[in-house]
Amino acid sequence: MLIFTAPGQGAQTPGFLSPWLELPGLAEQLGAWSELAGRDLIRLGTTGTAEEITDTAVAQPLLVAAALAVAGLIGDEPSSFCPGPQDAAGSEQSKRRRFADAAAGHSVGELAAGAIAGVLSAEDAIKLTRVRGEAMAASCQAVPTGMTAVLGGDEDAVLAAIADAGLTPANINTAGQIVAGGTLEQLAEFAANPPARARLRPLRVAGAFHTKHMAPAVEALAAAAAGTPVKDPAITLLSNLDGAVVTSGTDWVERITRQVAHPVRWDLCMATMARLGVTAFIELLPGGTLTGMAKRALPGIELLAIKTPDQLDAARALLKAHSGTEHNGSLGGTPPLQPPEKDHGLEPKEACS
Repeated sequence: MLIFTAPGQGAQTPGFLSPWLELPGLAEQLGAWSELAGRDLIRLGTTGTAEEITDTAVAQPLLVAAALAVAGLIGDEPSSFCPGPQDAAGSEQSKRRRFADAAAGHSVGELAAGAIAGVLSAEDAIKLTRVRGEAMAASCQAVPTGMTAVLGGDEDAVLAAIADAGLTPANINTAGQIVAGGTLEQLAEFAANPPARARLRPLRVAGAFHTKHMAPAVEALAAAAAGTPVKDPAITLLSNLDGAVVTSGTDWVERITRQVAHPVRWDLCMATMARLGVTAFIELLPGGTLTGMAKRALPGIELLAIKTPDQLDAARALLKAHSGTEHNGSLGGTPPLQPPEKDHGLEPKEACS
């Protein structure tokens, strides 16, 4: 079983799109999506400065567009992400195609995963990402907020300390890595009284994503999503809210909307991957962050973090070897699954929104 994963904010680096623009049709595709995003994604992904692409309103559509562009290059039929629901019963078209068995995205990466799973079009995913990014950027201006990564320590003690400081565990990424979000005053108090055996690392972000401070952005995204046509997922699609497999397009929309102001439970998403029997994990452009987390949480599976076009052949080889394998829950309403036993040995790169 092969899963496509899409990274969230923080994965972007200056110039990461440059080597991809030589591929036929990619620049034209990104140009069209730039109109929908309200930003020149090609310029931002090639010559944009680190400061420019850190802007929440810029980073989010840039990341979703990059992930979708590469996903469309990996399958047997480029630009056709997956068989539509009408093909799921085993038509000749469905049998002929090779594509991922599952999809998941970290935070804003969920918009890319939804399009990959056939819930909404790539164009609508870009449109919603623009609304999401702009609304979250605006929410950051209301109250000075921020985020701090907590590395190591006892998980229960860390969560208790976060709660005592009035903060939110905005990202629970993997064992030994929790990201706390809240006001700058609360974060300063937390830094003065850190949890035992834990190290704190303040993050360079615009605000406290996935906390109550993003409530205005939830309203904006809900209003935009209300007019977006959706279908039920055609492949297994995981949710950041609780790691559950989502089988309804309407439910997916509700989840990605609420999730803007709720913690990202990537740990539970990886637990679900393990329980479903994922054997190969491809992280779409710009890869690295999620693969680093998976190295420890998902031992024994094949991992590929896509960064450059010369990795496309390796991605297609993984797809050929692992897609379409026997697994439970592809379209069948698998309930939320519990995370694996704690393991505090990993210190991966943080991911935020």
